Amino acid sequence: MKLNLRWLRLILILCLVFVPSTSVFAQSPDGDDIVLFGQNYTVENGETLNNAIAIFGGNLTIEEGATVNGDIILFGGNIEMAGNTKGDIALLGGNMTISGKTKGEIVLFGGQIKLTETAFIDGNISMVGGNVDKEEGAEITGEVKYNEAPIINPPDKPNSPNFDHDVSFNPFWEIGSAFAKALTVAAIGMLLMLFWQPQLARTGNAIISNPFIASGFGLLTLVALPIVLILMVVTILLIPITPFVLLFVLLAWLFGTVALGQEVGERFTKAINQTWAPVLSTGFGTFMLVLLTSLIGLIPCVGWLPTLLFHLVALGGVAMTWFGTRNIIKNNIALEPPATE
Repeated sequence: MKLNLRWLRLILILCLVFVPSTSVFAQSPDGDDIVLFGQNYTVENGETLNNAIAIFGGNLTIEEGATVNGDIILFGGNIEMAGNTKGDIALLGGNMTISGKTKGEIVLFGGQIKLTETAFIDGNISMVGGNVDKEEGAEITGEVKYNEAPIINPPDKPNSPNFDHDVSFNPFWEIGSAFAKALTVAAIGMLLMLFWQPQLARTGNAIISNPFIASGFGLLTLVALPIVLILMVVTILLIPITPFVLLFVLLAWLFGTVALGQEVGERFTKAINQTWAPVLSTGFGTFMLVLLTSLIGLIPCVGWLPTLLFHLVALGGVAMTWFGTRNIIKNNIALEPPATE
């Protein structure tokens, strides 16, 4: 499907989360685009909304008789649409029920779309890891494409030379993969927070207090890892243990990433003067941290450097604290994590 440039505006909307002074509340129907985190939003009967909507961790309800003239993007939530919409819709990690009329492209990453008998879709539906449940009477003027990422069609260039090479890079697919990765790591982080909160806090505090030392530990770990693997292969007897060593390193990176995500989540909630449950703030902070580093990694030529530094710091923080089981000594003082309320 052809992706309009207004999708870029939706991505820019999400960048608001990186500005601590920005309020994250819904604007009035006559105001700016609506951005919500962990909240539900309802467009009531008789209401007309001429703005884009971006919701993270919440549900959207468009009642019968309501109209939305703007793009919609949801992460980890559900959409109940009985009214009418005019604009593109993207849903990642949620389900959608449509009973009204919508004009625009619909993209779903993992989940299900249910079209009731009164649904009318004037556009295409692209599914990546999802399916469409269409009742008798529902109409779709476009195509339904499964497991196909939408692409951005470049403008026509007259007399363009035909090179014999295949360019498989798909920006929208890469961005979708970054969101899926961030959601997965955030979910694991929330689970880790339930059982290892003190260890995560201790690791995150060590990284924030000693970022250069943490990056040094991480670099040392990456340099030593190939040597250790080669020695294990040479000894032959230790070959069966090799996958466990790689898994251990992966778990260490994951633990360090969640520890940093906990710090990001706590600082973000303080910046907006809100108090969230530790599990929620850790999940949110981890999601945004992984998403940001993944998107930066897509920048040609230079994107790999900040991404590599992030991985080194996350891995090194775990090596410094042995998965948060010991404190770091600085100036003869043990650095304890701050007490959690």
